[in-house]
Amino acid sequence: MTGNTPAYEHETTLRRFVGQVAVVTGSAKGIGRACAVRFAQEGARVVCLDIHDTGNAETGAICRRYGAEVAVIHCDVTRLEDVQRAAEEAMQRWERIDILVTAAGIYTGGLLTEVTLEQWQRVIDINLTGVFLCNKVIAPLLAGCCGGSIINISSMSGKTSWAGTHEYSASKSGVIGLTHSVAMEMAPYGVTVNAVCPGNTRTELVMQAARQNAPRDGLTPDEWLARRASECPMKRIAEPWEIAGLCAFLASEDARYITGQAIEVDGGMVLS
Repeated sequence: MTGNTPAYEHETTLRRFVGQVAVVTGSAKGIGRACAVRFAQEGARVVCLDIHDTGNAETGAICRRYGAEVAVIHCDVTRLEDVQRAAEEAMQRWERIDILVTAAGIYTGGLLTEVTLEQWQRVIDINLTGVFLCNKVIAPLLAGCCGGSIINISSMSGKTSWAGTHEYSASKSGVIGLTHSVAMEMAPYGVTVNAVCPGNTRTELVMQAARQNAPRDGLTPDEWLARRASECPMKRIAEPWEIAGLCAFLASEDARYITGQAIEVDGGMVLS
């Protein structure tokens, strides 16, 4: 299972974002890449933000295959000046931003006594402070234009948790709380703000979790992933494009009255 290639692309005939500009953080891989590709497929201009330049360039190339205009920008979401520079570049190029997806994130794990302060702070800085900074910079641009959508990527771990995920769960719970507050502030301006909470998804982040946690449970990474799949009511883990599909819906006209929500895409895992 660990050797399977994540499915970033899923064919769609929808063209809901022609002329719009979508900014996606963490776009070099995983859910961020899937979101960037989905918006490109649907006609958006895409701004790809990541610190991993090679992977980010690959994402840009995939987006261009669908005829999308693309800006590939090196951006560390924990640095306010990087986020501001990226937003300014997008505005200078296209004079608008319509959609923000904050998918940049990392995973570390360990038992409570093993987690260092540095480890805790790094996860909070990227997974939570990075989302805050992107919302802080881009939300006013959406409000000052013609409304738009912010989709913050949280996790099912923001609603429930397991042993050894202290810093990750805390950061993702924080994303939900932040989303609620930004949604209330932006509602009068026609900007919707929602959190998406993926379950186990076939990304490098989940593969890393498998490699890290499996030995503690006396399992191989493949066995660990198989167990997580078996614990899910749908008996499988998600593909990145399945998360991107919800993000695209939340950015569409069909979702203009949905805001302040934290929606699970987890095959029923949290309920179970």
